[in-house]
Amino acid sequence: MNMILYVVIGLVAGVCGGMFGIGGATILIPAFVYLLGFTQHQAQGTTLAILVPPIGLLAAWRYWQSGNVKMSIALFVCLGFFIGGWIGASLAHHVGDLPLKRLFGVFLLLVSLRMMLGK
Repeated sequence: MNMILYVVIGLVAGVCGGMFGIGGATILIPAFVYLLGFTQHQAQGTTLAILVPPIGLLAAWRYWQSGNVKMSIALFVCLGFFIGGWIGASLAHHVGDLPLKRLFGVFLLLVSLRMMLGK
């Protein structure tokens, strides 16, 4: 039963990622914490492990076919993401689970408000 739930969570994250261009973390982390009972650190670590394979490759390919990918920018951001991910993961280990969960929630709230207000 759990394997089916895992695939469904991945499917929802994939559809939302392809449709809205969101990172899987906005779907996966809350699902892992609230549906599967992960700690915030476990949810973040598992989500990052999911990103190791080229998970967005097919969605990115579809956007590229439509002329909606700025590859030169994507390559530089990828380099920064690669280094920044290591720095962020190192920092996260010095933050407790509840404060980390709250920080993530504030981040999601601020982004959602900005998007809803159209700014």
